[in-house]
Amino acid sequence: MKVLLIHNRYQFAGGEDGVVKAEQSLLKAHGHQVSLLEVSNHDIKNTWDKVATGISAIYSYSAKQQVRIQISQLRPDVVHVHNFFPLLSPSIYDACREYGLSIVQTLHNYRLACPKAIPFRDAKVCVDCFGQKVPWSSVLHGCYRNSRIQSSIIAAMNSWHGLRGTWQEQVDAYIVFTQFQKDKMLQAGLPAEKFYIKPNFVFAPDSRNQNGKDSDYLLFVGRLSEEKGVSILIDAYVQNNLSTPLKIVGDGPCYEKLQQQIKNTDSENFIEFLGFQDKSTVLALMQNARFLIFPSIWYEGFPLTIAEAFACGLPVLVSKLGSMGEIVEDGVTGLHFEAGNQTDMAAKILWATTHPEIMRTMGKNAHQVYKAKYAPEANYQQLMAIYQQVINKKNIVSHW
Repeated sequence: MKVLLIHNRYQFAGGEDGVVKAEQSLLKAHGHQVSLLEVSNHDIKNTWDKVATGISAIYSYSAKQQVRIQISQLRPDVVHVHNFFPLLSPSIYDACREYGLSIVQTLHNYRLACPKAIPFRDAKVCVDCFGQKVPWSSVLHGCYRNSRIQSSIIAAMNSWHGLRGTWQEQVDAYIVFTQFQKDKMLQAGLPAEKFYIKPNFVFAPDSRNQNGKDSDYLLFVGRLSEEKGVSILIDAYVQNNLSTPLKIVGDGPCYEKLQQQIKNTDSENFIEFLGFQDKSTVLALMQNARFLIFPSIWYEGFPLTIAEAFACGLPVLVSKLGSMGEIVEDGVTGLHFEAGNQTDMAAKILWATTHPEIMRTMGKNAHQVYKAKYAPEANYQQLMAIYQQVINKKNIVSHW
């Protein structure tokens, strides 16, 4: 099969970029001919670039031509779009339709329902724009990068393409990661019959810690930003005098603020900030931790960190919110706590640290779930089934 992947990279590499590379490698490993059309937000360098990008985010004729060229060269059987915002725009769908190609779109975030893409405002979940034909709330609050102008551009993109029928008619399949995400995107008016639930996958680490001994630290891995809930995790330590060592891996806008939060408290002796670490280091830390803590206070999509923990046989303590409560089964592969509740979080941390045998069993369960759902081969089979279904629906043996 010939597959054209399309992706707009962000200025700061994130999970989406990793997923694209992983799926490209997976498809090539199975003998498929894969081409990746990729652009980067690093190309937005000055004010004029920002203005031009804003205009083209709604409909880019140059991006449409780029896709035409790629299609004519590869002659793909299916086009898989990961991210089109802001440089490519939904115009790329029109290019694919001109050739009668099947289009698959992975929804890595909530952009089609929320111009900010992250439904989170004023330190809490916000779904004001879900289902609105014109997402005025996002414009009023300047949700995207604290700018009413930039928020207006995305609102215009969503509204115009909603009225034009782009979201409903152009895409043959939407891939979401969980049932929760599907339910939320249905509120945005996307057609239910076009949804497929397929989680992301991660490659297994080179080796696993099989010694059965208790490790002496807990682990957080992620971006240090408000919606990730790290401040609440630190509160749980400070307010409840938790003393099990905690390693915090990651960087972000809240890094210094979080360090100040533990300054002159006993928690300084137990919480260690490791900053950004490469993937091999993160996996090594996971293999030797007691459990992973994931205290996010927004819906999340599909956190690769949780899948990586499962691959390492590491149970996860997670906020019972959105997709997280669906991915981690309470009492089976980890524990749930009330999102944003530092007292409940602290209670679950204390319980987990005092029941090591039960937590080890949860870790073994997590690894079994990884092999069944989040390993490369299982994911490949799901992806190919989606590709084949959208191709078959057109009743076309070959476009060429």
